[in-house]
Amino acid sequence: MTAPNFLSVDTESVEPESGAPAPDRLISGDPKFRTWNVEERDGGLYAGIWEATPGKWRIEYDEWEFCHILSGVSVISEEGGEARTVRAGDSFVLRPGFRGSWEVLETTRKEYVIRL
Repeated sequence: MTAPNFLSVDTESVEPESGAPAPDRLISGDPKFRTWNVEERDGGLYAGIWEATPGKWRIEYDEWEFCHILSGVSVISEEGGEARTVRAGDSFVLRPGFRGSWEVLETTRKEYVIRL
């Protein structure tokens, strides 16, 4: 049987992967990640759901990522730019070259599509 061409993006379809920011990127707190990666394609395309508990860490993007916040509150700050508060219902793109920090104020869950 071939893989279906319609995939639900939810936490029931796959087991989550656990993680945390690399120690050298951690700024404050003890954030923990859970990632439900429901799609992974040749050529570097990923889609799924990501969740993080409160804390703050440095981020550096080499990839392109579309995000849609499902729940929680986070502050994303760009080096030399402004801080943006994101919450349920917000959608945005982080482009390659983005540098700054991600601070989770309330456990945050997002849908994502990443293109390497």
